[in-house]
Amino acid sequence: MSVVLKQGLTFRMAEEKDVRLILYFIKELASYEKMIDQVVATEALLTEWLFEKKTAEVIFAEFGGKEIGFALYFHNFSTFLGQAGLYLEDLYVLPEYRGNGYGKAILKHLAQIAVARGCGRLEWWCLDWNQPSIDFYLSLGAKAMDKWTVYRITGETLLEMASETSK
Repeated sequence: MSVVLKQGLTFRMAEEKDVRLILYFIKELASYEKMIDQVVATEALLTEWLFEKKTAEVIFAEFGGKEIGFALYFHNFSTFLGQAGLYLEDLYVLPEYRGNGYGKAILKHLAQIAVARGCGRLEWWCLDWNQPSIDFYLSLGAKAMDKWTVYRITGETLLEMASETSK
């Protein structure tokens, strides 16, 4: 099912047959963020986690029959609100389509999904150096969570922590 929003822009939910395209957009975003060397996702992993385990969802923004952007998101939960939220993991619009309001349309569509599902918030992270995106988010009324720091455990540290012999 496609939803028409901004001047011919439509949205559609990704299907399993779109895994190669999803990986393409992930790599395009990673390249933009200067993090392409960190992408270890494969089509098989995306198929498993997105379509078999259904841990996240992907929408495509289409213009003129072409996918020009995507968003990958999932539910999180706020104990303070006592309700779910939507967490936007990735948002990407192809460079040649930027500046036309498509990013804003994608966020608006995600906000509509969040409201329709009864979510209390929509949130995401942005790299500190990405001033164009920061300016864009602030122009929409988004607030930086400047009193919070993100922490992460991955790879060997995660495996060590999970092991029975961990201290």
